[in-house]
Formats: sequence, structure tokens, C-alpha cells
Amino acid sequence: MQQPEKIPIETDYIPLGQFIKLLNILDSGGMVKAFLQDEGVLVNGELEHRRGRKLYPEDVIEMEGIGIYIVTKD
Repeated sequence: MQQPEKIPIETDYIPLGQFIKLLNILDSGGMVKAFLQDEGVLVNGELEHRRGRKLYPEDVIEMEGIGIYIVTKD
């Protein structure tokens, strides 16, 4: 199993869609929206399709075939 990558944020939380854009793995907000609708991601082990889902420090995001990330406070 791969090691989770820590991703720091400067605010108290970050919406899931913004978090994915922050990772620079998808080119546009439209691609993020389509990816979440079609695939979804695991947030703390639960399947999530909403771009607006708030992520807080210590949340774990798993994107199949892409990676595992942990939100940290900057």
C-alpha cells in the first residue's frame, strides 16, 4: 500500500472540488465535476460525489488509480 501524500491547506477547510484542482491531476473544474460524478472518491472510507464536500485537516482522500492524500493544516 502506498504512503498517503500530505496536502497542506491554509484555511479551516477546503471543498473537495477545490482540493482536487489543488492536486493538479485534472485540468479543469469541468473535468473535476465529471470525475466526481462518474467515479467519486473515498473520503475517510466513504464514497463521495459532491464537489462541495468540506474537507478538514486529517481527512483522508483516496482516488482510485491516482493516490491517497491527507489534508493537513499549513
